[in-house]
Amino acid sequence: MHSSSRFRGGVVSGVLAALGLLAAGCGSSLKEQDVDLAGLSGRTLLYTHADVDLFELEQAAGSHRVTVTFSQAGGDVCTRLNEGVTATFNGEPMQVERGGVDGTAGRDLCLPTRAFLDYDPDEWAALPPTDARVVFQDGSGTTITVVMKEAQAKRSFDGVSDVQRLLRGQSYSYQWMPSTEKLESAGATLLAEGSAVTATLTTTRDGGRITFTVPPNLGAATHLLTVKGQVQGEVLECTGVTSCSGTYFHSEEQVVSVQ
Repeated sequence: MHSSSRFRGGVVSGVLAALGLLAAGCGSSLKEQDVDLAGLSGRTLLYTHADVDLFELEQAAGSHRVTVTFSQAGGDVCTRLNEGVTATFNGEPMQVERGGVDGTAGRDLCLPTRAFLDYDPDEWAALPPTDARVVFQDGSGTTITVVMKEAQAKRSFDGVSDVQRLLRGQSYSYQWMPSTEKLESAGATLLAEGSAVTATLTTTRDGGRITFTVPPNLGAATHLLTVKGQVQGEVLECTGVTSCSGTYFHSEEQVVSVQ
């Protein structure tokens, strides 16, 4: 699950876009406000699951990560969570980022309050899909909980890792796993060796299956195939906040010969 240096430029930019690693939200006069966990009760929680398998490259930071993010206060107020709050994922400690104003970029950025866990994809692949319970707690007894159905699971596209050759003009289909989940969005690209131009393929979705056709006019060469998709997570429990939602994203790469 790595990415060859032959394709590295395209891969790294794609991973950053997929994981949403760039900070958002700025202002010149943000007011920072410290809050306890109870002070976040009026917010919403977003659960995101990143599962990015790269070909022949050391795993990029955040490529296999669960993140739970509180919505922002809005306006010119930027809240920072008090110290002492803990978060766990099925009992395992998560790293808590308190949020607040960050001015290191030359302008004020309002960083969100969130917690994340980097997981071992091989370890998760060996386990059956399991519900994910994330619990925030502080010393006052306040608890915020979100439970996502079968969120602790290794996603994949069945067959992508086995493909060695693609024929121009031919169509190919791959099934999202677990097969019980329905794709909300999906896509596929081809990046020729030594090229900086990525060919975006026309795709269709049918439940959890993605189908694409290799362009007939595509040059015969070695390419990096990337297949990606996202499903909407099912919330089983949401307590202590206004609402919870979640998505599971997966992409994987394979070097193929286009003929």
